[in-house]
Amino acid sequence: MSVAHSLDPQCIPRHVAIIMDGNGRWAKRQHKPRLYGHKVGVDSVQEIVECATELGVEVLTLYAFSTENWKRPADEVGGLMGLLKNYLQKELNRMLKNNIRLTCIGNIEKLPSDVREVLEKTMAETAKNSKLTLNLALSYGGRSEMVHAIRNIAEEARAGKLATEDIDEKLIDSHLYTAGLPDPDLLIRTGGEARLSNFLLWQASYAEIYFTDMMWPEFREAAFIQAVKEYQGRERRFGQTSDQVKSG
Repeated sequence: MSVAHSLDPQCIPRHVAIIMDGNGRWAKRQHKPRLYGHKVGVDSVQEIVECATELGVEVLTLYAFSTENWKRPADEVGGLMGLLKNYLQKELNRMLKNNIRLTCIGNIEKLPSDVREVLEKTMAETAKNSKLTLNLALSYGGRSEMVHAIRNIAEEARAGKLATEDIDEKLIDSHLYTAGLPDPDLLIRTGGEARLSNFLLWQASYAEIYFTDMMWPEFREAAFIQAVKEYQGRERRFGQTSDQVKSG
């Protein structure tokens, strides 16, 4: 990882989230079916996971399948589910070897039972790993996550377990799928689009956002390092002025 020498090891983002966009469009440019793009995109996932681990990123969240993706043609959805299952089966030993913990956010009850079984098995077997948390967003949508959290909070309030004045940002955080994880510091979107697409709407409030025209199958180690390098060159203000940041 020779390109990484230009990075400040003291300023590596704790949590990087990625919207992996452009698989289908990349495949079309190659005169291949959309699923071919998703297959090559898996190679990018493997490379970025390895790179993030080596850089010392603590959490890597990948937007693998959104709630809206269920509306895609059945053969494409089936192909994506097959790729997910194969990836989990193939990567388990590597995750164990490299001390990677797999977690998941989203409504996984909607996943096919065989895919869910492999997912849950992989999460259980890697649960004690601690170097990198690979967090897959599956059947995930930021708005549905908020609805889920609000319903749970309302149920607790109705049961008398909390008062309305107890509801604050910390309480909401604890009811999100990402409870226990730090908010993303850097959010990357490939594929040339410049929107969040219902991804981590609450958690990404102060994330540095990096858009690139590069399609996901092309996004590899050097591109990831470039994104982290740009992140390191930004001044994170969290609503403060630059003078306030400099003064502590």
